[in-house]
Amino acid sequence: MSDSIKNKLNLLQDLIKDAQKRGADAADAVFAEGTSLSLSWRMGEVEQLERSEGMDLGLRVFVGKSQAIVSSSDISKGALNELTERAVAMARSVPEDPYAGLADPDQLATEFMDFDMFDPSEPSADELTEAARTAEEAGLAVSGVSNSEGAHAGFSQSSIAFAASNGFAHTYQRSRHSLSASMLAGEGTGMERDYDYTGAVWAEDLQSPEAIGRSAGERSVKRLNPQKAKTQQVPVVFDHRAARSLVGHLSGAINGSSIARGTSFLKESMGKDIFSPNVTIVDDPHRMRGLRSAAFDDEGLATHRRNIIDQGKLTTWFLDLRSARQLGLEPTGHAGRGVSSPPSPGASNLYLAAGEMSVAELIKDIKAGFFITELIGMGVNTVTGDYSRGASGFWIENGEITHPVSEVTVAGHLSEIFKSLTPANDLEFLYGVDAPTVRIEGLTLAGS
Repeated sequence: MSDSIKNKLNLLQDLIKDAQKRGADAADAVFAEGTSLSLSWRMGEVEQLERSEGMDLGLRVFVGKSQAIVSSSDISKGALNELTERAVAMARSVPEDPYAGLADPDQLATEFMDFDMFDPSEPSADELTEAARTAEEAGLAVSGVSNSEGAHAGFSQSSIAFAASNGFAHTYQRSRHSLSASMLAGEGTGMERDYDYTGAVWAEDLQSPEAIGRSAGERSVKRLNPQKAKTQQVPVVFDHRAARSLVGHLSGAINGSSIARGTSFLKESMGKDIFSPNVTIVDDPHRMRGLRSAAFDDEGLATHRRNIIDQGKLTTWFLDLRSARQLGLEPTGHAGRGVSSPPSPGASNLYLAAGEMSVAELIKDIKAGFFITELIGMGVNTVTGDYSRGASGFWIENGEITHPVSEVTVAGHLSEIFKSLTPANDLEFLYGVDAPTVRIEGLTLAGS
């Protein structure tokens, strides 16, 4: 631990003690300090170069069961005195929350594994420029590419300190590198665009700029001259970029806050088979160099690798302390928070485990179907489970991907989508919520 972050941890502990002296029964505090660098490059020139550095501190205090949160980027002694005074005064004036409160000391994490979450080397502006330039040039070199929407390279790193009056005090650091490119193919009203992206904790784990640019160009060319599809019910295949959204919908539907409010279509589904037995969905905060890996959550509780869906069966909700207390359950170590907001539950490195079939095997028996590569809009209701989104992609005919298709809406119900889902074997860890290509039976296509 660096002297700087040690000092911030001491600052938080002093802040908590000051809040208790002013009348707080309990308190926790978080300090976040970060740096980011991003570069946009288009048609041979730098369009934008930004660097930002910042720090923020958040204090949460409890007076009985009433809580208040205040935050500030000013950590001078006078500002912090005002911060604690204001926080305690606010907590005394707000209604009680019977489920609010810190973790008990025996609930706190005691082991702090290192998941290799911090790349200490910061790229220079020249290095980002070279990566973005190379990606764009590779995309423009693809036959049929006519223009570029640009390439974007970025880097960020942050240091977090967290302390609470229950005795928890710890720090961690994170980093992230990213590169994307977006290409245009065709001319005039017949132009099509597509992109590719790579992101990783360590720069050495990124895909090469040449590969990203070339993939973006090839994807855009394949989308030229799209056709319409007739309204019908067919098997629908979501490529791995689109399929991850289905995992995200599950994550929202099993969020403990939604379950406690009764606002999820899965609220009565604990322990039930909601997928087929060949489906396992994993939340793994312990994956080495995972984008969201952590030994403890933002309430100081230990994290654990869990099969959220185990051979089709729903095994758990995502629970922070508050939602767990509402439901009369044990928290699952899924709390996240910012400096100015209370904790709330959410996933870590969430992914649909790969299946055994290749994508070619997944589609080989489809006489007529739709292969989705891009989803549009947000017509998904996790209260009712209704699903309807705009989409584009390719037509499947006699087990082969044929021509591009656009301006289609796919509709169904998430319960039926989950139940008929079959995964392929092409899982890649790119975003923090990931999935392989998946096949869904009998969705409704609304086309021409």
